[in-house]
Amino acid sequence: MAKVDRINEHILQELSRDGRISNLELAERVGLSPSACLRRVQELERAKVISGYRAVLDRQAMGTGFVTYIGVGLADHSKAAQLAFEQAMDQAPEVVECHNITGTIEYLLRVECADLPRYKRFHADVLGTAPHVTAITTYVVMDSSKDMRA
Repeated sequence: MAKVDRINEHILQELSRDGRISNLELAERVGLSPSACLRRVQELERAKVISGYRAVLDRQAMGTGFVTYIGVGLADHSKAAQLAFEQAMDQAPEVVECHNITGTIEYLLRVECADLPRYKRFHADVLGTAPHVTAITTYVVMDSSKDMRA
């Protein structure tokens, strides 16, 4: 397991901001020699602290700029009901995140569509037919002042 000290935290911060940064630039930003920096990054990768690198996508440019978070409640709280719901969400390309959560509902979804009519179709054809769904609460994202997801 890689030790996450202050220098490694700084490396992780910089890589979170820009996963394509050169090792030379990263080393300069964190105050290490390039070889020491590369060793630390490789150790963080080996220890699975860094599990991968992603591209940051412009959803508006891709035509999926209508973003919602949806709270979903299930009528049946069994493992089988949860698996059936999760499998249905896995098949829906609009669902980019599906979280099983605690509280008054079972799931929180992040859904991305082109526009309101496409969301309405998803709401009726996917959520409306998903197994065991009894409650759907939609929150439309109007703006995001901070979004650290890749």
